[in-house]
Amino acid sequence: MKMVTARELQKKIKQCVDAAQADRVVVTRHGKPAAVLVGVEGSDWEDLVLQSSPAFWKLIEERRKDPTISLQELKGRLKKRKS
Repeated sequence: MKMVTARELQKKIKQCVDAAQADRVVVTRHGKPAAVLVGVEGSDWEDLVLQSSPAFWKLIEERRKDPTISLQELKGRLKKRKS
């Protein structure tokens, strides 16, 4: 993981963005982490929006707590609906 100061980032933004495509770049301010640059070239806009959405991840976490059923049980339920 590469580290740059906020001042370096201002001077070398293109190089930092390029470096972020391969690995995360930590931006420091007064020697402490302040931000992280993450490369996203080649990603779909919709994927980026969902990946960075707290509301979406909250929904996922809530759904994971719900009880699940087996594939066999699901097929049985669907078969009953068709009848």
